[in-house]
Amino acid sequence: MILTATEIKAYLKRLDISDIEAPSYSYLRRLHRAHVERLSWQTLDIVAGRPASIDLEHSVGLVLSGRSGYCFHLNGAFGTLLRSLGFRVNWHRAGVQPAGMEPRINGFHLALTVGTSNEDGEEELWIADAGLGDMPHDPLPLAEGIYHQGPFAYTVTQSELAENGWRLVHDPLATFAGVDVAPEIVQDLTPFYDKHAYYSTSPESPWLHTFLLRHRHATGSNELRGCVWSRREGGHIAKTELASQSQWLDVLGDVFGEPLVAYGSADRDALWKLVRGWHEEWLRSREQAGAVDG
Repeated sequence: MILTATEIKAYLKRLDISDIEAPSYSYLRRLHRAHVERLSWQTLDIVAGRPASIDLEHSVGLVLSGRSGYCFHLNGAFGTLLRSLGFRVNWHRAGVQPAGMEPRINGFHLALTVGTSNEDGEEELWIADAGLGDMPHDPLPLAEGIYHQGPFAYTVTQSELAENGWRLVHDPLATFAGVDVAPEIVQDLTPFYDKHAYYSTSPESPWLHTFLLRHRHATGSNELRGCVWSRREGGHIAKTELASQSQWLDVLGDVFGEPLVAYGSADRDALWKLVRGWHEEWLRSREQAGAVDG
């Protein structure tokens, strides 16, 4: 899929970028930064029982309508924009490693690599991932090393799971350990359709009952998990409980760019009631655990 000139202009406007440049690393970095800052990673539609298709047309449509999604939507749309701007883009199967679990390449994450030419005309490959929520802010070289971006440190190394694959190790204070990526190029998103169906509808999906939004900025990140807003600046994380629907909606709109305009008043009320109910269950479980420990 290649975007029309009108669609490119509208997409760039969503990113607050007005100019179109020839493909280069500097332009890729501007696009990547704007994408991870302005389009949050989120499970909102899954929790609300309104999962959005990961077809490229639909994912791009989400962006153009002021919405967002999770990795399949974000990297699908971002990769389509980059290709339409003349970048060399590859999609790959990948797997995110939650803290305390083993590394994996299970196809539950869509990864991107992007090629640009340096001053000598040689191709340089970059890890450009707009679908991980809180990492990275800038594209990373597809080359082994430790890379610092503001308060964050990332490590790129060989994956032990796939020959010629690579692993992106997250910052030590992050909520997950890293991502392993297979080197084979995926031509379309067909291999991910069943993964999206699992995430969207399976009772065993980790996202079906987890209301979660994340995004990056230059010096830290934001996360909204249920009714708890976490703000990371450097090595410090501040957490705020959002006790009212108005507070919750304000943070959704002002911090994460999700004012829920696609949801009617009754739907917003129902979503808040659901999420607040989960939060209160979580508070009770913590109190009970504290009573047992005491």
